[in-house]
Amino acid sequence: MTPEELRAAGVTLVELSFVDNAGITRVKSVPLDRLPVAVGASPCFETFGSDDVMVPGRHLGGPDGDLRLTPDMSRLVALSAQPGWGWVPADKYDQDGSRFVACQRAFAARQAEALSAHGLRVLAAFEHEWILGRAGVDGFVPAFDGPAYGQIRLEQVAAYAAELVADLTAQGLVVEQFHPEYAVAQLEVSVAPGDPVAAADDAVLVRHTIRSRSIAHGWRATFSPSVDPDGAGSGAHLHLSVHDRDGSLMTGGDGPFGLRGAGEAFLAGVLAELPALVAIGCGHPVSFLRLQPSRWAGIWQAWGHETRETALRLVTGQSANAELKCFDATANPYLLTGSVLAAGLAGVTADLKLPPPVTGDPATGDDSVPRLPSSASEAAAALASSAVLAAALGPELHDAIVTVRRGGGALFGPRRAGANLSRSLALVSVPRR
Repeated sequence: MTPEELRAAGVTLVELSFVDNAGITRVKSVPLDRLPVAVGASPCFETFGSDDVMVPGRHLGGPDGDLRLTPDMSRLVALSAQPGWGWVPADKYDQDGSRFVACQRAFAARQAEALSAHGLRVLAAFEHEWILGRAGVDGFVPAFDGPAYGQIRLEQVAAYAAELVADLTAQGLVVEQFHPEYAVAQLEVSVAPGDPVAAADDAVLVRHTIRSRSIAHGWRATFSPSVDPDGAGSGAHLHLSVHDRDGSLMTGGDGPFGLRGAGEAFLAGVLAELPALVAIGCGHPVSFLRLQPSRWAGIWQAWGHETRETALRLVTGQSANAELKCFDATANPYLLTGSVLAAGLAGVTADLKLPPPVTGDPATGDDSVPRLPSSASEAAAALASSAVLAAALGPELHDAIVTVRRGGGALFGPRRAGANLSRSLALVSVPRR
């Protein structure tokens, strides 16, 4: 939308958003009439944890410096569920006009460009799972009840769902599915795929819209990976398909289940880097409460055809794609899409092959299928040792992410886990008002 269209829609203020390495979406706002404008922001956020405590890394963090948040005006939109406001994602620049070395949105764009140089492109989209709780009460009280995927659930949120889909549509997003999910008071929405940067932008906008529409109904929306450690959690599965000039690499080939050669190599590269990718795609120690066996959370470093226990699921048919199931909404979506592309491209350049697919539930097998990291500290160690992601991210961004993940792991060490877990569940699952 243009500023003139936003003005006609009654917009007076616009959020400029960026997502930090802890997966928190940060904002600065300006009056609509000031757009386009670059807004100052401290680079200290690069090593902020989810608790808003900064742990400086080797390259980033600390009180020095200033950046310029520059809005991508092509994504400017009026917020349907937040009247009077607009939203636009921002890129980070240094004061001399050069790209900030650790801009996460630029990182995603750079990986898409690297893939394009090899004649490949990716379409991506996130599934969004969230849980609705009642506002104005202590603790978590479900906003509705009923069986998983049940019509009884849908009846209780029908008006909310219709308004939410209308919000997303008004903001230029194409909704493909909406349904009640498995966990208590859980819902899911999927939007159409786009290029990797657009998919990450869409993720920020979808979650913002869900939270705003939920507040309007007197509910609290949480994208926390877990509100009940004994039950299923909420993920943010990443779907992607890889294409060359002849079409999809996920179908029509002579590889496993119709994969073409470069498509298999791409997925093999992602599979090889999954332990390190968990540090990118599971941004909070609470993430690992969700990553439990036999919950379809994708905790195994394995792939399968329509196998929902493996981290990498190949979906065949007319819309063939790969689904990465181990990730959740605490991830920075720009870092996640960019890192998955970097891992896939490494597989293509090395012409990797997939191992045999896994069927069934590895938890009931012979322990031959490796499990992905089960804590923030384990994931941080995997990311620290990943040559592929270190090269793609660059030393500044790579070190900042490892620093933040190690900080989270230390915060949830054995002596402090109980109290900090309780506080963290409250912070992650209940929006601050």
